[in-house]
Amino acid sequence: MSLADRLTAAWYQGHPALVLLRPLEWLYRRVVQGRRRAFLAGEGEIYRAPVPVLVVGNVTVGGTGKTPTILWLIEHCRARGLRVGVVSRGYGATPPQLPWRVSASDPAQQAGDEPLLIVQRSGVPLVIDPQRGRAVQALLAQEELDLILCDDGLQHYRLARDIELVLVDAARGLGNGRCLPAGPLREPAERLAEVDAVLRNGAAEDDAQGYGLQLRPSALVNLRSGERVGLDHFAPGQQVHAVAGIGNPQRFFNTLEALNWRPVAHPFADHASFSAEALNFSPELPLLMTEKDAVKCRPFAAEHWWYLTVDAVPSSAFVAWLDGELDRLFP
Repeated sequence: MSLADRLTAAWYQGHPALVLLRPLEWLYRRVVQGRRRAFLAGEGEIYRAPVPVLVVGNVTVGGTGKTPTILWLIEHCRARGLRVGVVSRGYGATPPQLPWRVSASDPAQQAGDEPLLIVQRSGVPLVIDPQRGRAVQALLAQEELDLILCDDGLQHYRLARDIELVLVDAARGLGNGRCLPAGPLREPAERLAEVDAVLRNGAAEDDAQGYGLQLRPSALVNLRSGERVGLDHFAPGQQVHAVAGIGNPQRFFNTLEALNWRPVAHPFADHASFSAEALNFSPELPLLMTEKDAVKCRPFAAEHWWYLTVDAVPSSAFVAWLDGELDRLFP
């Protein structure tokens, strides 16, 4: 187990040594709370886009289902007749320049795995740049858009926003409730009371903590041929190698088990790089991975490699709430 894995386990399962990190947590909290206060006071350089901005983010480190939610939002807003664009930090990307307009044919190393997945799945205009305001300006200079979705920009306080939507892993919650590095929180837990809506990934129903959201598997796609098949392609009890380089790999393995397959789990770090050698497992079995990992593995994929597509399904109450917000922004 890597140091990052051990630290994550400590955050969510508890460890007495974390008390030693409390002084660093105190300093971290002061910094992030200071940034938040400055933003609310309108201090510093804050870019206000000429069109509404909807930020999708989280308050914890690690995966919470933002990418499937972004894809759902794109489809839902398009169905309402809105022209949608996306900006992203582009974590791990190495583009020739910034800002960078992501193309579906870009190498994953250049575009970043999540931005490339979003573009390949939806065809949405998307620009990456750690400076989200600059990304928005570049996108609007190229496209006539009605709405900007900002992927993972909750803590990027140099960009003004009209709606803040936060994803929380319903199973893991907020861990020990402490900020980095003593816990998994990017901002204090009280920040959730200030956002416009909370979606709890994995929650079957709405509750006082937020709206329910399910990630439902929909199909298997062959990395090499592009063939798309149903979830009955493999018989119940089929043993498979399962690869996941996401924030919470266990969620993917649990999904495969729920589909009545027997995954041999191969967890990797979030945004991990892959090679054919690293995925040469024994015995030879079908290999299943996440769509996020597939965008990096397609160039060297073997014939028996597949990825699982999942679709975000928010509660009807959330959809009604969002439609009300969009009616307010686009009367």
